[in-house]
Amino acid sequence: MMLEKLREVFQNIKGSISRVVLERKLDEKTLDDLFDEFELLLIEADVAVPVVEALRQSLKNKLLGKNVPRKSIEEYITNAIEESLLDILNKNTLDFDKEILNGPRPYIILFLGVNGSGKTTTIAKIAYRLKKMGLDPVIAASDTFRAGAIEQLRKHCNTLGVRLIYQDYGADPAAVAFDAIQHAQAKNKDIVLIDTAGRMQTNKNLMEEMKKIKRVSNPHMTIFVGDALTGNDAIIQAREFYNNVGFDAVILTKMDADAKGGAAITISYETGRPIIFVGTGQSYEDLVPFNPREFVRRLLY
Repeated sequence: MMLEKLREVFQNIKGSISRVVLERKLDEKTLDDLFDEFELLLIEADVAVPVVEALRQSLKNKLLGKNVPRKSIEEYITNAIEESLLDILNKNTLDFDKEILNGPRPYIILFLGVNGSGKTTTIAKIAYRLKKMGLDPVIAASDTFRAGAIEQLRKHCNTLGVRLIYQDYGADPAAVAFDAIQHAQAKNKDIVLIDTAGRMQTNKNLMEEMKKIKRVSNPHMTIFVGDALTGNDAIIQAREFYNNVGFDAVILTKMDADAKGGAAITISYETGRPIIFVGTGQSYEDLVPFNPREFVRRLLY
């Protein structure tokens, strides 16, 4: 994960608060002035205004009126910022592997996200992970409208040795998902992974389609896949899918190339859903569990 822009901003915030505390007593106005100074930089790093306000309030609660030991001011301030960020990122947690291993069979996972977010590749990475866990997944090609979507999945499935359930282009996506679940039940498959379309230009129709697929498949877990590089767009998309369809967890792709980093914090804050994996490359192994503490420490240390 790159995160240079966000790291630079938080290093400056940490340094500025530490200098103020060292020189004089930190009061509410001074803290507000500091956050006003850094607000635009945080927004430019994809940290939304409500998140900035939440951090401001959290730091007020942790710092104002406290006796900060002068010889360890920076450590004290760093810990306060770290706790504030973890309060946001740890709102809800989800142990994907544990959930899958202990869940019913077949365990059904529905994937949401716009075209170009890396959703289909992410599904292949999840299938690879599941196979490494000793599980037998099947994939449903319920994106029946995007040219090449089924072919892309077929190539992954051939490489991974995973069964693909599909119909012709233009078929009912919910029917494909239903067929995949029926197949999994008949063949004692462990997991059903359902790919879906992401045509945001027909937003209303897309959301109705997603709701129908969700009703028909009744998934045990719904995952939103967002492209970290799109920043504010990923945040808007996550909000749209969450409010209309709902999801349980987030996977952020292309985190290895994201110099800003704020999308992770904002999506966690605005949806209250945990980020469970981040994509860090193109190979099947390049999907790593998201560790909030490690993410925050990259920003602050």
